[in-house]
Amino acid sequence: MTKDSSKLSYALLNYYTKLYTDKYGRKPVVNIYKEKWAMNDVIESVGYDRAKELLDYYFRVTNPSHQLTWFFYNFDRLDEMLKKVDEDNIKRAKIRAKTKQMVEEELEH
Repeated sequence: MTKDSSKLSYALLNYYTKLYTDKYGRKPVVNIYKEKWAMNDVIESVGYDRAKELLDYYFRVTNPSHQLTWFFYNFDRLDEMLKKVDEDNIKRAKIRAKTKQMVEEELEH
C-alpha cells in the first residue's frame, strides 16, 4: 500500500465515521489501522469516488446497524444494486420524456 492509497483509505474511513455519527448520533468503534487494508481493497476494486458513492448508498438503504464489516463483504453487491438503480432512473427519464412528447403532440392536434 502506497502512502497515497493509505491516505485515501483513511479518508474513506473518516467519511464512514461521519456518516455513521450523523445517522446514529454516536461514533462507531473502528480500528482504522486494521480496517485501512480492507478499505484499500474496496478502493482498488471500484475506485475512490465509487467507493464514496457506495458508502452514501449504504447509508441510504435500510440496514439495522450499518456495520463496516458488512460493507466490506458486500460492497460489490451494493455496487451492482446502485448500477441497476442508475439504469432504472435513466430508463424512467426516457419514458417520461417520450410520454411528455406524445402528450404535447396530442395537444397540438
